[in-house]
Formats: sequence, structure tokens, C-alpha cells
Amino acid sequence: MTFFAEILISLLIVAGGFFAFVGSFGLIKLPEIMQRLHAPTKATTLGVGSVLVASMLYFLIIEGSPSIHELVITLFLFLTAPITANFVAKAHLHEDQHPEALPPTGGEHGWATFDAPPDQRVAGQERGAD
Repeated sequence: MTFFAEILISLLIVAGGFFAFVGSFGLIKLPEIMQRLHAPTKATTLGVGSVLVASMLYFLIIEGSPSIHELVITLFLFLTAPITANFVAKAHLHEDQHPEALPPTGGEHGWATFDAPPDQRVAGQERGAD
């Protein structure tokens, strides 16, 4: 059983290293800020998550004691990475873009970061606008 566990743990570590490398490489090589934001939030999160799962399996199978630390780190990582990416993307939109330069959303409402919420609109205009 330990041989197969070692193979599984090794594969998870190698896969984690590969995804971390791809995310880091994408961060360096992609031309625009929004593309550079996408690479590390997806690939590097998957890479670090894979290494953390390998660590959890190692302590559970090989050492014989469960480790809750890696589980907490994994949950924290998967909860905070998308939120951080969302904040960085919104900051970029507010810094460099104008609402009229953005592509249409295809939905009933425009870009949420620029438009007032639907309940605050009155006949296509924002409440309180004079």
C-alpha cells in the first residue's frame, strides 16, 4: 500500500509543480494585465492545491496521523484567490477603462462595476442624478 501511496503523492507533487510553473510562466509572458491575472489565479492555485493535497495524503497514509493544517490552508487558498482576482480586475477596469470602451455584456444590465444596481435605476437613469 505504501508504494502506491508514494506514487500517488509523487504524481500530485509533480502535477502541482507543473501547474505552478505554468501559472508563473503565464504571469511573466502574457501581454496584458487581465491575461496575466488569469494565469496565476487558475494554474498556480491548482498547483499549490495539488501540493497541499499531496501533503495531506502523506501525513494520513505514511505517517498515520491526519493533518488539518493543509486542509485549512487549501480552503483558505481556494476562497481567497478568486476574491483577490476579482478585486484586482475591478481596480484595473476603474483605472484604465471607460464604460463606453468596454464590450457589451450581452445581458440586460451593463458592467456591474460601472452601472448602478437595477433597484436604484429609474427609467434608465440613476436615482439622485440631477
